[in-house]
Amino acid sequence: MTSRTSLAARLAALLPDLSPWRSSADFRLLWVQGLVTYFGSFMALVALPLQIKDLTGSPLAVGAMGAVELVPLVICGLYGGALADAADRRKIILATEAGLGLLAVILLVNAALPDPLLWPLYVVAGGVSALAGLQRPALDSLMARIVPHDQLGAAAALNSLRWQAGAIMGPSLAGLVVAYAGHATAYSVTVVTFAASVLMCRRLAPAPPVEEGRKPSLRGIVEGARYAWSRPVLLGTYAIDMAAMFFAFPNTIFPFLADEMDADWSLGLMYAAGSVGSLVLGLTSGWTSRVRRHGLFVVCGAAVWGLSIAAAGWFGNVWLVLVCLGFAGAGDMLSGLGRSTIWNQTIPEELRGRLAGIEVLSYSVGPQLGQVRAGGMAGWTGTRPAIWTGGVACVASVALLAAALPKLLTYDSETDEDAMRRRAQRAAGLDVEPAA
Repeated sequence: MTSRTSLAARLAALLPDLSPWRSSADFRLLWVQGLVTYFGSFMALVALPLQIKDLTGSPLAVGAMGAVELVPLVICGLYGGALADAADRRKIILATEAGLGLLAVILLVNAALPDPLLWPLYVVAGGVSALAGLQRPALDSLMARIVPHDQLGAAAALNSLRWQAGAIMGPSLAGLVVAYAGHATAYSVTVVTFAASVLMCRRLAPAPPVEEGRKPSLRGIVEGARYAWSRPVLLGTYAIDMAAMFFAFPNTIFPFLADEMDADWSLGLMYAAGSVGSLVLGLTSGWTSRVRRHGLFVVCGAAVWGLSIAAAGWFGNVWLVLVCLGFAGAGDMLSGLGRSTIWNQTIPEELRGRLAGIEVLSYSVGPQLGQVRAGGMAGWTGTRPAIWTGGVACVASVALLAAALPKLLTYDSETDEDAMRRRAQRAAGLDVEPAA
């Protein structure tokens, strides 16, 4: 009986830590809202490049979507960070969510035309990038305010679990919906999910800025950038994520990989496989809330991502490719847990918005540039070489960055000065305490 009890206890310790869900009503609301939004967003994420592929037949045209998204993301991400420190974050989230819903309506109207146009797809892609850049700093910086400091690691795991659930359901169903019902139906689902999300965002508690009267400014953005530049641990999280995504983000050429393998049926599974791997790790993430060395998560997770992407490009069997993509997703989630926890544990509240803007660039610019790299290289060398060489380059860059920024590897949440300062700030009530 004792051995069975001990085994049950060990298995229970692997389950996700639900403390943030129990302690914060706003966390619960954002978690459900995010799941709904992710589901609809991933429907469009699959349908949009597929529609460009159907209209052009060009991998470069699909990859160009990343270039169109890049400039709005950079500008609006930085401005959105300054805005999040100066305005009510709830209002920012609500307004941008409504805007994203309107862009989904444009996609739906265009897809319903007898001859859909190509240029609106790029315009909407740029608009989505701009609104996401404005929204994400407010959304990300809100998490450190509504969740107790000692539950931030658990919150990161639960948020990743939510993201992966949407990433699995959305792409998997999107491939079927587009194949059997068309692009318009996929975009219709996206519109409905954003409408539901707006209604939920209206129920969030107000989140006014800590410093009243502050206005978004270039000076404020520079202040946040200087803080980030002075922190080697933060620099390491940004640089490793950007390098990993730039070299090893081949999602945009998955339609061409499926064609080469004569497995069109596998496209939705390719998009979802990484999320399956992440979901498995998320469902067994209870142990991560007891870890203090989150910098190791960042480095090791990014290395696993790169190795797995390289293997996915090398193998010619579609099932082995899907398995490799699953391992890649697990590595990416491990790295993401480390990054998110370090950010929330170390950045002071008065800089959270602006640093969240830099965070948006670190985990978004890489994939955008990665799409351009993958699409351009696939047109030059072929699809599979573009994938496996990118994975190898990812591993090499992660190793070089880890060697150049050793403080990331030695980060300890109990002894790091910034983490201790942030913990004291929360204990002193210098920002808004989480709702009961």
